[in-house]
Amino acid sequence: MAKTTTNTTKQKKDAPKAKVPKKKVVAGTLHVEATFNNTKVVLSDKEGNTIFWTSAGALGFKGAKKGTPFAAGKAGSVIGEKAKALGIKEVDVVVKGVGSGREPTIRSFMAYDIEISSIRDMTPVPHNGPKPKKPRRV
Repeated sequence: MAKTTTNTTKQKKDAPKAKVPKKKVVAGTLHVEATFNNTKVVLSDKEGNTIFWTSAGALGFKGAKKGTPFAAGKAGSVIGEKAKALGIKEVDVVVKGVGSGREPTIRSFMAYDIEISSIRDMTPVPHNGPKPKKPRRV
């Protein structure tokens, strides 16, 4: 006696889609953190909620190439494409860090016809903190 099987195919769930903010976003803040080793770019709305982010390392650059101006420019253009698709018209830019990716990120973001209303440099600068350790004697 043959066993009959019923064809119960499970439906595969679709891949998770990118979260799109529910309300219309026309203005935001672009945060650029440029270190010597990498460049991170975050696009947020005016309240500070993250919409998109990327970094040179997330784009596939490895090692010392992550800290180059070319990699930073690519990160800025990726965020610019996403912002243009979302319909963002103007951004404030907040730059932090001393890396070589500060300017190329902003320049490549500007290529997508998004108005930059202000650029602020929020690089942390020490105001003579704790006393350093004494030099090591060998």
